[in-house]
Amino acid sequence: MNKVAIVTGGSAGIGLAVVRGLITEGYKTFSLDLQPAPVGEWVECNVTDTQAVQSAVDQILADNGAIDVLVCNAGIHFSSTIENTSEADLDRVLAINVKGAYFAIRACLPAMKAANKGSIVLLGSDQCTIAKHNSFAYNLSKHAIASMAKTTALDFAAYNIRANAVCAGTTETPLYHKAIDSYCARSGANKDDIHQEEGKLQPLGRIAQPEEVANLVVFLASDKASFITGSLHAVDGGYTAQ
Repeated sequence: MNKVAIVTGGSAGIGLAVVRGLITEGYKTFSLDLQPAPVGEWVECNVTDTQAVQSAVDQILADNGAIDVLVCNAGIHFSSTIENTSEADLDRVLAINVKGAYFAIRACLPAMKAANKGSIVLLGSDQCTIAKHNSFAYNLSKHAIASMAKTTALDFAAYNIRANAVCAGTTETPLYHKAIDSYCARSGANKDDIHQEEGKLQPLGRIAQPEEVANLVVFLASDKASFITGSLHAVDGGYTAQ
């Protein structure tokens, strides 16, 4: 029987690359997303709605008998200082980036505990460990993801449940292009120039592709990473090593 994996926000970007990678490794993979998933199984779900997440997980478990892997990937980007971040802005970022992961982990833990095994991978950012200008709410949310990975790893190690975070650097996804487009609209900058400048900021001289991040997510989800838990793993082209 195929192992079962759930990916939140698996319909585009890094999430989609993760879904494809897990399918290649033989997992029956479900994407919890508002947008249809082009591959794997799609469950329409708003990750900020705890009942919707619980219902989706319950149905997947009822139909498949197990949940082996959870990848908490759903997230949004938001650029602003603390002074210019409204309470509504902060609530929106935390609802998706933090509470979405919290809801998914809580929903999947009972099945993983009953099976005495499971792997949880949270999609963090280089901002799990460093700060960046104009990134108050997003940075806050990614530090929370790092904390969630470590505390979950410690609290459920006795059940052979592992939890790790992948700290992705700048990656070419629809989220990236949306952020660049927004910046260019505000500043009048040329998008090609900004894209090239982003690449030059990375020691490897380019930004990541989604598959390069997904490769590590799939490894951490697998039994090959059976003694890795509570860890933050950078996939950032050397950015945070500077």
